[in-house]
Amino acid sequence: MAVSFPEKNAVERGTLYLVATPIGNMADLSSRALKILSEVDFIAAEDTRNSGLMLSRLNISKPMVSYHEHNRRSRGPVIADRLEAGESCALVTDAGTPAISDPGEDLVRLCAERGIPVTAVPGCCAAVTALSLSGISTVRFAFEGFLPASGRERGDRLNELKSEPRTLILYEAPHRLRQTLSDLYDALGNRSAALCRELTKLNEEIERLPLGDAVERYRDKEPRGEYVLVIEGLPVSEEQADYPENIAAHVALLEDGGLSRMDAIKAVAKARGVKKNEIYNAISRKEDTQ
Repeated sequence: MAVSFPEKNAVERGTLYLVATPIGNMADLSSRALKILSEVDFIAAEDTRNSGLMLSRLNISKPMVSYHEHNRRSRGPVIADRLEAGESCALVTDAGTPAISDPGEDLVRLCAERGIPVTAVPGCCAAVTALSLSGISTVRFAFEGFLPASGRERGDRLNELKSEPRTLILYEAPHRLRQTLSDLYDALGNRSAALCRELTKLNEEIERLPLGDAVERYRDKEPRGEYVLVIEGLPVSEEQADYPENIAAHVALLEDGGLSRMDAIKAVAKARGVKKNEIYNAISRKEDTQ
């Protein structure tokens, strides 16, 4: 007996399609993505040269416009105007899912504000692919994209991540990998990690090792390719699932484990599901009575 699958409606006029493209292996492009790319009126791409090469391999010829970080404010309204006029558009990024750590999110927001239909053609996403391969908990996770490049903003972000109990997913470029590994080790300690590179490609590599070992390994090893880093969240033993009933004792326990007072307060607030100032006030009251 033949099995048939319901097919999403054909391209609709005035609709923005978020089309996921392969992150390495062209065979991962879905048949629906191929259909949409073939039928839309035009394609908005992060880099028209890269996407143009992909389309030529697929024997697809479509008008293209660039849409990226540096022109999103001016180009977004132009694309939206064309959609309102009845044209259909496929938005693609260089690899993976548009609007994920990508200026496509601005275009989606603009379309939503103007009542323009938006739909997704799901497919490859480097973050989820790496998470599934990491061997680290997938029950709860937080996607961080790229850390701020430097300065106070980077330090503040790393401090926030200290008390994050969910598995962390980050992107990193090869020329910044060593510094990022060192900063993560200094901030988070020797947590379990997976360094994923060249995903779905011939030279795919998944290195599962503690952050300290990763720092040492890349002292001599030259980073190559784009990386997805998957890092263990604040361990349960530190988060204290069975935490003391007394709030001050809970904070003190985490401080004894190496967290600063502020990081301990954040972790306790998150574990108990209350605001940080409630924890701070409880500690202050206890100290005032001593």
